[in-house]
Amino acid sequence: MTDRHEDRPPAASTPQRPAPTTGPAPAARPPNGPDNPYAVRVISQKISSWIARLGPVWLDGEIAQLNRRTGSRAVFLTLRDTVANFSLPITCSTSVLDDLGVELKEGARVLVHCKADFWAERGNFSMRAREIRQVGLGELLARIERLRQALEAEGLFDQRRKKRLPFLPKTIGLVTGRDSAAEHDVLTNARHRWPGVTFKVINCAVQGRTAAVEVRGAIATLEADKSVEIIIVARGGGSVEDLLPFSDETLCRYAAALRTPLVSAIGHEPDKPLLDYVADLRASTPTDAAKRVVPDVAEERALVGGGRDRIRSAVARYLANQWSFLDQQRSRPSLSEPTGIVTARIDDVGRQREAIRRTTDHRLSIAHSGLEQMRARLVALSPQATLERGYAVLQHEDGHVINDPAQASAGDSLTARVAGGSIRLRVTDSPGS
Repeated sequence: MTDRHEDRPPAASTPQRPAPTTGPAPAARPPNGPDNPYAVRVISQKISSWIARLGPVWLDGEIAQLNRRTGSRAVFLTLRDTVANFSLPITCSTSVLDDLGVELKEGARVLVHCKADFWAERGNFSMRAREIRQVGLGELLARIERLRQALEAEGLFDQRRKKRLPFLPKTIGLVTGRDSAAEHDVLTNARHRWPGVTFKVINCAVQGRTAAVEVRGAIATLEADKSVEIIIVARGGGSVEDLLPFSDETLCRYAAALRTPLVSAIGHEPDKPLLDYVADLRASTPTDAAKRVVPDVAEERALVGGGRDRIRSAVARYLANQWSFLDQQRSRPSLSEPTGIVTARIDDVGRQREAIRRTTDHRLSIAHSGLEQMRARLVALSPQATLERGYAVLQHEDGHVINDPAQASAGDSLTARVAGGSIRLRVTDSPGS
């Protein structure tokens, strides 16, 4: 027995602990083993006690077998899981079936309110039914609608989760019924549109109690194949009951977690199964799936041809415009007779050159006159010119200029600077002596 939570039975009530005793504690029982085995009655009683603590539960399943014996007040049923290959024995009184109001048949979908029973003497296990309800189509649709709302609330239908389909998939995975019209429609239409496309087909049950498990297994096989770029699940419509496997919660959650883009082509417009909402693309029919997954080679060639023609026309228009522009530029005088521009400007250049020469000469003449006038003033104001007119400059030996007789004393040595040089003098008489 594992420690998983789902394997633990829900306790109907907490068993009462025995009242404490005041006597000596009993000796510890040796552990169970080959030397200390359980008696059959002991383990049977333990199992019976454990099962007796289980509370009543509601079960959802199909009637796989119904045995109603004449004269007996007990009815024996086998309840089978709607998806996996599991079953449980069910017993009930005839009154439980009579209260149902309709005759139950094998294959009917029912809800059973029951409690587990275990007969320790014979080691038989059974579920005793207290109430049985037949599940009608309306209740099934209501249950699917509740599941749809729950999955939508979790964001499994969000468009932002949808994966983009590759433009031209090399390998497509197809999950469908064996030799079905859906398989024929997908393969025929896809290969007609693009002959080079490759398919990996997995046939499985697409209706019935094992369909959901088989479809999920087929999808898992294709998901594990790295060469598969798109997975198509196709079926050619059917009744609401036939399409119930495609609203299986486990299948829908698995499809939502796929790495490979999934296309649902169940082919039932009024009541879409939940797989249509979870898939990355919903196709109305298998034929529609082939058309939306594989591009049409003829259409693509036409698009390429049209694009090529448009490019050719655009290039031709561009070249024509450029040739026209070149012709216009070439016809302009500057390009047709380039020397004409130079010839036309020769006289202008001569006139401008003469004007520049005259202006330059005039400005140089004015500058020369001003320079001569300034030179004359400088010459007139020059100390040398004054000396040449007969004047002299008297200086003490230390170079101090004498401009007053009182600055010289008798016996002082002086220097007289004249135009031609200098003369050494000695003062013999001075007003200052």
